[in-house]
Amino acid sequence: MPKMKTHKATKKRFRLTAKGKAKHRAAGTSHLNVRLTPKRRRNLRGTKVLDKSQTPMIRKLLGDYSA
Repeated sequence: MPKMKTHKATKKRFRLTAKGKAKHRAAGTSHLNVRLTPKRRRNLRGTKVLDKSQTPMIRKLLGDYSA
């Protein structure tokens, strides 16, 4: 059976932590941020951890790739 390829779109959007959780960038951070309140902009900074129910799907799509 052939090796499973890494899903490239998933590779660009997610990273796995050391414990295997999936990190991602919050939605709505690219542009048009003037309309957001300062509190909302502040809370969108950095990365967020994906819900644990969706982590197995992300791990499957990433295959062996995690960095």
